[in-house]
Amino acid sequence: MERYANQSGNSGVIAYRLGSDSITVKFVDGWLYSYTYESAGADNVEHMKKLAARGQGLSAFISTTVRKDYAKKFR
Repeated sequence: MERYANQSGNSGVIAYRLGSDSITVKFVDGWLYSYTYESAGADNVEHMKKLAARGQGLSAFISTTVRKDYAKKFR
């Protein structure tokens, strides 16, 4: 996984992994959430990839937009 830059300094996201049609996000509590084109929509996943690379806004986007649209939750 790649470390999340956390430009704002207060994100719950600590790392992420990009797939061709998915993004997996690791939060400070240790839980990982996998969002796929199928579960969250291609546009949302691609936007999440951009936010992850930027290091800002990913946690907010998840909490306000895709919330429970994950394909898998695991540790």
